[in-house]
Amino acid sequence: MDVIRRVLRSRKKQLLSLDNVIGVGLGYKSVRDEVTERKSIVVIVEKKVPSDELRRRHVVPPFLDGVDTDVIETGKFRFLGRTDRVRPVPPGVSIGHIQVTAGTFGAVVRDKSTGKLLILSNNHVLANATNGRDKRAKAGDPILQPGVYDNGKRETDVIGSLLKFVPINPIFEESQCPVAQKVSQAASWFLKGFLGRYRLNFQRETLTENVVDAAVAEPLRDDLIVDSVLELGKISGVGEAQLGQTVRKSGRTSGLTEGKVRTTDVTIRVDMGNGGEAVFTDQIMADMVSRPGDSGSVILNENNQAVGLLFAGSYNMTLFNKFSTVQRMLDVTL
Repeated sequence: MDVIRRVLRSRKKQLLSLDNVIGVGLGYKSVRDEVTERKSIVVIVEKKVPSDELRRRHVVPPFLDGVDTDVIETGKFRFLGRTDRVRPVPPGVSIGHIQVTAGTFGAVVRDKSTGKLLILSNNHVLANATNGRDKRAKAGDPILQPGVYDNGKRETDVIGSLLKFVPINPIFEESQCPVAQKVSQAASWFLKGFLGRYRLNFQRETLTENVVDAAVAEPLRDDLIVDSVLELGKISGVGEAQLGQTVRKSGRTSGLTEGKVRTTDVTIRVDMGNGGEAVFTDQIMADMVSRPGDSGSVILNENNQAVGLLFAGSYNMTLFNKFSTVQRMLDVTL
């Protein structure tokens, strides 16, 4: 596997530049829809296209540096949107930032520094997909249960406040350079005189790969939340996802579902739903059903150990961050 990882690292940029390729990772090769025991570099595409319809240099070769390749069709991955008001609140139900539709309460964690119990979910669920500079969210913002889409209201349904988050860096973001901003303002003023409601913005390429989509909120009171995940029970610790392993989640929209880990070491572009995309690396992909609103669900293995945090899905696959990485970057523990 170390040899395959080295080839993946050296060929990652080349593969991601191919037409229709949205991600790469490591997995077992499938032959005629049957999963074999041959490890391969997995190339993830939105839709499989006959090789004669692709430009020659954009065809995925059957081998790379002596390593098998395997092409998996997944469709486009997107950030994903039980829904009643519940008290106390268990992981697995609707939750969200005041400016977000709704996502899933993933798990109860504990702040390593203060020992306080916290609510874990995605940045794009609890912090409005902020990069920390765009003013989309800030510490102290209200968190609702259920989320706004599920009729959660600020007056009656606030259960806590945003405490901290890991920023999500999009591929492109509005430039903060003072010179670029002044040129943008001048050009926008000029365009307004000729074209009406038009504005020119300068965007810069961030060149930043994200590793988690995660945030935590502090409940108003500890007794407002419980740590037993709806339909899954208490989490028994932290593990690492393995190829072929059965994993499960309990989410707001599709409830309890399970599948198998298909690909590890994934680097992939994800549609953020606001016209932008972000690149995530060191992710896990499973053939588990998930739907909009399941984002933030904790992923458990057969021993009920937390192995991931669900953050995106397509019509047939689900992506999740490594739970151990989420813990480290937020400085929390179970």
